[in-house]
Amino acid sequence: MAGLASDGSNPDVSLLYDINGLAKAAPPWFDRVMGFVGEYGIMLGLVLLALGCWWSVRRRGTPADSVAGLAALIWAPLAAGVALLVNIPIRGFVERPRPFNDHQGLEVLVQGKTDFSFVSDHATMAMAIAVGIFVAHRRFGLAAIGLALTEGFCRVYMGVHYPTDVVGGLALGTAAALLLAPPALALLTPVVSAVARSPRGARLVRSRRAAEHLAVAETVGMPESRLGSGERDLAA
Repeated sequence: MAGLASDGSNPDVSLLYDINGLAKAAPPWFDRVMGFVGEYGIMLGLVLLALGCWWSVRRRGTPADSVAGLAALIWAPLAAGVALLVNIPIRGFVERPRPFNDHQGLEVLVQGKTDFSFVSDHATMAMAIAVGIFVAHRRFGLAAIGLALTEGFCRVYMGVHYPTDVVGGLALGTAAALLLAPPALALLTPVVSAVARSPRGARLVRSRRAAEHLAVAETVGMPESRLGSGERDLAA
């Protein structure tokens, strides 16, 4: 299995050289930026997106929406952890060397990579988190998926992964986040509901203004789900 994609005529290798060749043509400062983005920046962006999603779901919709959204957000990093654990035996079975070990002339932007190449941990983790965010909030989720795809491109650009390493990582992250979401959310939702009912933890799930707005709506006998978008924004 270690010889996978070792032939230079393989489309996987050809695409690797095409994408990594962009790094050779780019100025050094741009390669440094891409190296940071691919190694750390995308992950930081996903964390910021998750925080923005949390801020949004606790301010809008019904209390049930807030609970479901926060449960999905908690599942996102857990899904990434599960996917990374699944990847450990996959890497050990395939034993695919990093592309720069088998192919000459690559521009490697990050040094010190000594582990196996298939499947990409970064792509796996990024997509698992992105899909978890998508389950919580479609708009934030689409932005997160865009970041995960960018992460995959960066890993090939940096010369540390084959394109199929990235595709495998994206698929593994998606599968882990989606297939295990029903049982995970079934366990997490009651926990988040309990937090929402507690005096100190309630603000983590539902903002004070949203809670006050709901109380007003219930006082006048109008369910929050029937309020117009402008009225809902008053709770933000």
